Amino acid sequence: MRLFHVRPHDWWLPRLWRKFHAFWTQGARQQVTGAGVAYTVALAVVGSGAFISTNNLLFLIFAAMLATLLISGFLGRLGIAGLEISAMVPEHISARRNIRATIRLRNLKGFVPSFSIHLSGSKESGLTSVLYFPTIPGGATLEEPVELYFPKRGAQRDRTFQFSTRFPFGFAERREMVTAQHDILVYPCVDAQAGFDELLSGVRGELEAKQRGRGPDFYRIRPYEALESARHVDWKATAHTGSLQVREFAREQDNRAIIYFDLDADSDAWFESAVDCAAFLAFQLTERGTEVRLRTQEFDVSVPEEGDVYTILKYLALVSPMRGKTPAAPDDLTCYQLILTSNPQRMASLGWGAGQDRGARVLGPGAFSESVDR
Repeated sequence: MRLFHVRPHDWWLPRLWRKFHAFWTQGARQQVTGAGVAYTVALAVVGSGAFISTNNLLFLIFAAMLATLLISGFLGRLGIAGLEISAMVPEHISARRNIRATIRLRNLKGFVPSFSIHLSGSKESGLTSVLYFPTIPGGATLEEPVELYFPKRGAQRDRTFQFSTRFPFGFAERREMVTAQHDILVYPCVDAQAGFDELLSGVRGELEAKQRGRGPDFYRIRPYEALESARHVDWKATAHTGSLQVREFAREQDNRAIIYFDLDADSDAWFESAVDCAAFLAFQLTERGTEVRLRTQEFDVSVPEEGDVYTILKYLALVSPMRGKTPAAPDDLTCYQLILTSNPQRMASLGWGAGQDRGARVLGPGAFSESVDR
């Protein structure tokens, strides 16, 4: 035999009010609309009149109104039940960029259609608009193109969507929450932010300056400089211009850049900005044919030898700060260096950025915020 102990302050009226308040709030599975409140008041008035006057006609009207209310709730619940959602998204998704995707909605009820269905998504779902489906036939599958927007990088698995309907009479809005379980990896933002274009332009110019040499591939024709060997003079161009012109070649082995990302960061805000900057530079430089190597305290990959640019973006999508982890010294001083660090002095003591004549940029908190915020 079970005994129920009731505390003195735990009366039934406060408990009833808490239940009513939970029902009425936004998170409730069903919320009464203004029309529903008005209909309920009218129902109460007709019912009171019927019982007071004992008028048969009023009893018939009261019964019809009550049946209408019950049928409305039943049809609304039936229409929103048995709906399944899935999303078809591109393979590569970047944060803070609108992407085209397809929402697939399936009615699992064999012969029972659903009417007037609204579909919305939570913030992490990426769905920023509300979709409306007037009719979903029983057993049918509908597809709707949408735009998804993910504000942050990282892995997205559980995304919550909400079905809602006011069918058939609009007395109440019935809601049903569903969770779509599908692994989505959102890369850092690879679009240019404030100052990134200027940074990229400067890096490209320094890389082009590093490429000038005596390699096998023709680079350009330029004016002769003192003490240069005469065997590189282009006599045809010299005759055409009237001054000595020299054929210049590009050294393929110098078309390389290393991005060292120091994960020992003090500020989370700076770290996220540095992640975006590393992703932007890696994406843009590889598109222009530069061999990019991304190196951190725990990661080291060269593109295209050991993967593609998406190998770098996948790592940056999940990377997190490693406070107290000392970075390593450079192991290749022949390629262009891009150093993202919150402690430039420590990186300089390790030898990073020392070869400024070979091309290097150290982006610390001050220099990085200046390039981003301006």
